[in-house]
Amino acid sequence: MIVVAGEALIDLVPSSQSPSGDGPLPALLPRRGGGPYNTALALGRLGSPAAFCSRVSTDTFGEELLRGLRADGVDVSLVQRGTEPTTLAVADISPDGSAGYGFYADGTADRLFTLPAELPAGARAVSFGTCSLVLEPGASAYEALMRRCAQRGIFTALDPNIRAGLIADADAYRARFRSWLPHVTLLKLSEEDADWLAGTQGTAAAVKDWLTAGPAAVVLTRGGDGLSVLTPGGDEIAVPGERVEVADTIGAGDTVNAALLHRLDAHGALSPDALAALSPGAWHDILAFAARAAALTCSRPGAEPPYATELVGPE
Repeated sequence: MIVVAGEALIDLVPSSQSPSGDGPLPALLPRRGGGPYNTALALGRLGSPAAFCSRVSTDTFGEELLRGLRADGVDVSLVQRGTEPTTLAVADISPDGSAGYGFYADGTADRLFTLPAELPAGARAVSFGTCSLVLEPGASAYEALMRRCAQRGIFTALDPNIRAGLIADADAYRARFRSWLPHVTLLKLSEEDADWLAGTQGTAAAVKDWLTAGPAAVVLTRGGDGLSVLTPGGDEIAVPGERVEVADTIGAGDTVNAALLHRLDAHGALSPDALAALSPGAWHDILAFAARAAALTCSRPGAEPPYATELVGPE
């Protein structure tokens, strides 16, 4: 089983874009979201046994979030519940389909996540990332879970998925990010996130430092230009992006997270040693699978990751 730990929230997505500043405001449509939530949903749709570990409101939005997970076969037994409201993220969609977000997260349920006593005995990998590693007090609980999993030899995946507007002290967050790396098996991040995390160091030098700190691989995504993996041994394998008509990019990176984990499992590589031993050919297959999955997500509005039946290519 692959466990995804992190927030579930509601994205408020404009139904249309007004061409001028004097037109009516577009309606905001609620959509299930949150990086970890989307990753768990995508894993379920791809057919991987998956569980979601979070704290979800008992309000109407929270019930809808859980309904979506159950519908795609995701185990929700690790979900904590609370009466506080669901976090809201207001999406601003640019003409190229990219999205920016403003958050309403004060006093919301997912911030109050507490460290679970245990994960299921069959948990072989745990994925972390996004707002859940920023907003306290839950961030410290997720961090403790990451460290505990790593100590027990469980494969850990991290996608920082930076939301700079939520980070009060950038340098403090960068230092905290570096403290996680000895406990991370697979680091995946977008080129933009890598640039932000590198700060004044420079991205290429920073990635080399991150690799020496602990991860067995770093995957960098470059939007429509594809993605690549770098290994501690100096190998770099890249695949191009798949061309589609982009509706928006919401959930594309989360789909990559799920597709990487799903395909790594197919290669028997959900362990630190097996990941480090992957051949260039295996990595090419894994990255190409993730690129196909992300392209399908980008071809439709909102975070709607593909089902396994929509993806061609050998399993």
